[in-house]
Parts: sequence; structure tokens; C-alpha cells
Amino acid sequence: MVGLQILKRKRQVSSQLVQAFKGLPVANISDCMARMTAAGPRLRPMHDGAYLAGPALTVKCRPGDNLMIHKALALAQPGDVIVVDAGGDLTNALFGEIMVATSVKIGLAGIVLNGAVRDSEEIRRGSFPLYAAGVSHRGPYKDGPGEINVPIAIDGMVIQPGDLIVGDADGLLCVPFDEAEALLAATHRKMEAEKKMMADIAAGTLDKSWIDETLRRIGCNTEPM
Repeated sequence: MVGLQILKRKRQVSSQLVQAFKGLPVANISDCMARMTAAGPRLRPMHDGAYLAGPALTVKCRPGDNLMIHKALALAQPGDVIVVDAGGDLTNALFGEIMVATSVKIGLAGIVLNGAVRDSEEIRRGSFPLYAAGVSHRGPYKDGPGEINVPIAIDGMVIQPGDLIVGDADGLLCVPFDEAEALLAATHRKMEAEKKMMADIAAGTLDKSWIDETLRRIGCNTEPM
């Protein structure tokens, strides 16, 4: 039944691919995705900044209700990232210190919550990767409905079960399952290009001709008038 169902994840990125992405700057990966995908500026790291990488176990909740998050914790495997679309509502916290302790015990790679957390000070002192949209002391309801392992979207970023989720201090990104290998190679090329740019800056040889070329193309003068 749509809106009230628990499905199996049919595929997921490999642990080898997760490790290959781990630590790569999310901004570089994003550039290789044409800067068209993001989970929005509200989802921020609530923890100490440790890198997040792992396959998505998706959850769709009614705002203010965390019943299906508890069920997802019972189903999750070590290394998973539970990604929750709770509508972005911040009225009730859906995750707190006790659930973080459960996640650590399971061996999850992290939690992404388009909603609120509580016990934020304790979470901030820890290294367990947890991204959320805000903080509220008000607790959740546990009545449902909800769905597990269905496609979800957060601020326009679509997440399919088993897609790769990465996160650092700049924010979160979903790397689609079918594109992960190609994006890994593209990201390494991007990092090499930026490494060369930094060397050129240090040597004073950075090519800036593209600035005037672009100004001329859009019909702007290149010298002060």
C-alpha cells in the first residue's frame, strides 16, 4: 500500500566503491555532476565533522513521526546511511542521543534527516555522522504512516535505495548508483586539475584569460571606461 509499506533494497553500491569515495571533497563531486544536485543548505552536519559515505536506506515519514525510522534501524546493515524524508518539518525532533547510540552499535555509516534532532549538544560532541535540518526539544509521535526503501527527494535531490550518499562540512550529495564509477574517475580528474591550479597560483602563472573572453562574449568592456 502506497504510503504504508516496507520494501527490500534491490541493489546498492559496493563497499569498495564507498571506500573509494570516502574523503573526496563533496564540492568536487558536485562539480562533476554539473552543479545541478544538492540536498539544500538547511541540511548541516550536527556532529564533529567526520566524513559520511555509504549506501542509502531510504525512509519516508509523516512530519513529526519517527515510527518508520525505528523500523529502519531494526533493518539496517553495518555501513548503511539511513536517509529520511520527513518533509523538512522542524516542529518535532525525530532523532536523538539514544537513537544515535543505537546507530553506532549497529555500525551505521550515518543518518541524513530532512527534519529536526534533539540532544544536539551530545550529538555535536560525537563523531557519528548525522545531518539534519534543525533542532527541537519536542519529541516525536510514533504512529506512522511511512515507507522504507522507496525513492525519496530532499530539496529536489532524488535518492534511490542503494545510491551512494556522501557528506562533509559543505553538505550532502547523492551519487546515483549507475553513475558512481564514472563520477569517481571524473572527481579524481577534477582534483588533479585543481591541484595544478593551486600550483599555478603559487607560481604566479595562473591563466586568467577566460575572464576577459567571457566578458567580451557577453558584450561587456574589459577595460575600465
